[in-house]
Amino acid sequence: MKRLLRIFLALFLLLNIIAAFHAWKFTHFYPSGQFSKRLPEQMSALEKTKTILFGVRISRSTLNHTPDTKYNTITLHTANGLALEGWWIPVPSAKGTVILFHGYNGAKDGPLPEAAYFRSLGYNTLLMDFRAHGNSEGNTCTVGYKEAEDVQLAYNYVKGKTKGPIILWGISMGAAAILKAVPQYDLQPAGVILECSFGRLTDAVKGRMRAVNMPGSPLAELLTFWGGLEHGFWGFGFSPAAYAKEIKMPALVGWGEHDTRVMRYETEAIYRNLRTKKKKLVIYTHSGHQSFCRNEGDKWKSAVREFLISLK
Repeated sequence: MKRLLRIFLALFLLLNIIAAFHAWKFTHFYPSGQFSKRLPEQMSALEKTKTILFGVRISRSTLNHTPDTKYNTITLHTANGLALEGWWIPVPSAKGTVILFHGYNGAKDGPLPEAAYFRSLGYNTLLMDFRAHGNSEGNTCTVGYKEAEDVQLAYNYVKGKTKGPIILWGISMGAAAILKAVPQYDLQPAGVILECSFGRLTDAVKGRMRAVNMPGSPLAELLTFWGGLEHGFWGFGFSPAAYAKEIKMPALVGWGEHDTRVMRYETEAIYRNLRTKKKKLVIYTHSGHQSFCRNEGDKWKSAVREFLISLK
């Protein structure tokens, strides 16, 4: 029994050490171009196994495109002094402003098509790079937890610059950050558009496990624990679905039927918890964890247009 206990203890410690290293690598980005940015779905079976056991160094995102119209580059600063970069693109006689937030390891050039459509409807747009992404400073990512401050900074910037209504749009990590920021900082946007948000941090980690064809538990729980511990918060308490209970403004929620990163029950939990009667859930039947504007443009534009009209 003592020998079995020692073996069990050794395996338990080894598993936690692996989880701690993996959580560290998943939330720390390295200089662009030095390491692979291949998606888990693009890896071989051996590469996936090495990734899930030992983690992989991830290159930080870079910008590959710029707006096809005149824009101003702005800089905002976090409480700990990180400089965040954004693109402010105004339109004449604007009806309001849409602030757009990208997903994990993305950048502000990702939602350029979405921003262009919002401007065609008469809205200013502000596209932001989260900390440690694109041209913003920093090298650590908390998958939306501390990025909620970045949402607040962008919201306050627009609030001080214009008098019109503000709409927050986010995809994946960007949507999760919005759900956390609104109640935490008592933001009052006219509406929120939430696409592909995970329900809990543990769910997000399980999504990554699915991407490499590995079982979610107990690795997802261990990674959630160590990831939160390494960044100074309780990972199991990070729950966008729970934050949704404090969302009282109109909301448009989107999910792709072929999304392997975010399960339908996560989206339904967020939608169910929203404390607003003016809400709509749109299921994109030909999409996964991706831009609905790019993949199902007509359906996405119709849903967004109707939502914005309903805000008047």
